[in-house]
Amino acid sequence: MSVRRRIRARKHPSVELNITAFMNLMVVLVPFLLMTAVFSHMTILELNLPAADSATNDASKKPVFELIVTIRDKAIILSDNQGGIIKKIPAKQTGHNFVLLTETLKLVKSRFPEKTNATILSEANISYELLVQVMDAVRMYRTILDNEIIDAELFPDISIGDAPRT
Repeated sequence: MSVRRRIRARKHPSVELNITAFMNLMVVLVPFLLMTAVFSHMTILELNLPAADSATNDASKKPVFELIVTIRDKAIILSDNQGGIIKKIPAKQTGHNFVLLTETLKLVKSRFPEKTNATILSEANISYELLVQVMDAVRMYRTILDNEIIDAELFPDISIGDAPRT
């Protein structure tokens, strides 16, 4: 009988797992993590690329006005598809002059209100940030209407490409 008593004496009573402290930690930690999480917002611009058959134009058609914005190191050049330069906006020491670019684009838009497309051509060494700034300036501008700041549309349909070498 002594062996049975030893076995019973060695058996530990059943231990109940206390998870109260862990649950308290989760109740505090989960809302904290949700409040501090960074939710990213990504903006996507749809660009129009030329079609494969765009090189075969009908010679009998009168060419329509197409706005071309060429980004160079020392200037931004606005021109049309016939090669006529509308305006050459030289860069300042602090960078490109986006105010003059926007004002010129407003004048072009007033002459061609139905046009919504523009082509942006950039040199190979142009930074991505500069390209995005020009795209934003070509797409829209901010104005005040009835004491409220609104985004007015210029040329939202943008195509991009490489600028010809000079």
